[in-house]
Amino acid sequence: MRTVLEILFWLCAGLLVYAQFGYPLLIGIFSRPARPAPTLEEDEYVRVTLIIAAYAEASVIEAKVKNALALDYPRERLQIIVACDGSPDDTPALARAAGADLVLDLPHGGKMAAQNAAVEQATGDLLAFSDANTIWEPDALRKLVEASAEPGVDYVCGRVNFVNDTGDNQEGLYWRYEMWLRARESALRSVTAGNGAIYAVDPKTYKAIAPVTGHDLTLPFRTVKRGGRAIYAPGARASEAMVPNISGEFKRKCRMMSFAWPIVLGGGMLKPKGYGATYTWMIFSHRVLRYKAPFLHLVALITSAILAPASTLYFVLLILQLALLAAAGLGGVIKFKPLLVARYYVLTTASVAIGLFVYLRKGTEQILDEGWTPPEGTR
Repeated sequence: MRTVLEILFWLCAGLLVYAQFGYPLLIGIFSRPARPAPTLEEDEYVRVTLIIAAYAEASVIEAKVKNALALDYPRERLQIIVACDGSPDDTPALARAAGADLVLDLPHGGKMAAQNAAVEQATGDLLAFSDANTIWEPDALRKLVEASAEPGVDYVCGRVNFVNDTGDNQEGLYWRYEMWLRARESALRSVTAGNGAIYAVDPKTYKAIAPVTGHDLTLPFRTVKRGGRAIYAPGARASEAMVPNISGEFKRKCRMMSFAWPIVLGGGMLKPKGYGATYTWMIFSHRVLRYKAPFLHLVALITSAILAPASTLYFVLLILQLALLAAAGLGGVIKFKPLLVARYYVLTTASVAIGLFVYLRKGTEQILDEGWTPPEGTR
């Protein structure tokens, strides 16, 4: 029995250490410098449809549309569509007044349903997507288009800078780490996930998906399965206000994870056919282990607690795990950077398990019915 417990502990602990440190080290070693994106002449820039899905965005939609109109891109080659998902406020009217080319006032069906409806009305040779509260830098669209012109590339995501002037949320730190990883993944093969704030796809690559899921996770791995590449363009930059505090971020992450689990369990992510060996390794290391993390932590904690009374080594290891939990608790009252990072890590890791619980308890339809009200402090 002791041997089994020790194997379980070291297996779980090893996978956790590998996911956080081993994989970044290996991807950093194996990846090569990214090739520069093709340089395009003015007449080579394709017609783009920029789609902005919106729900209750009256406070930001005018600024977003004006930001899109101010992009350094030929206006005659840019179509701006705002897809309003049953907005309970005057988002549609404000979007029209701001100058959007087409505003869809749709019945409530979720973000993906709104995007799908907008794609049906798109006339561009490239589809670009953005959140309503995301502000793109003037050359962001050009950078996306240039990156998408590389042979074999069907999906391009940009870089998001999360702004937090007053709160204690550590999401910005996480995203700097995440963007570093994506740059290496992109150079080696393809990114394992994107983001909804700034990305572009070939219309032939876009596939309508179930409203309760999302393209952040599905499009990159499906692009690879179809033989294409999904890459990261760090020069395509945008900024977005993050949830000010960690507790608010925890709530947001719980909701996000409830939408992510249908993709992991039934969306094809775990079916490696078409990935190839390298991308299979990347998906397992960066994505699968991330979703297993709370359960790996739990098993490591329980097994070390059982083993601790008879072993100094496991007693010390148990104390280290309890210290992490204690630091996370203290981070709620003491605004000290290491404690805040510990609190962010513990809560966001826990959100993965809670998201699974919510998905299994409520099902996709009830989750969808609850809408996608913007998190407090992000508008």
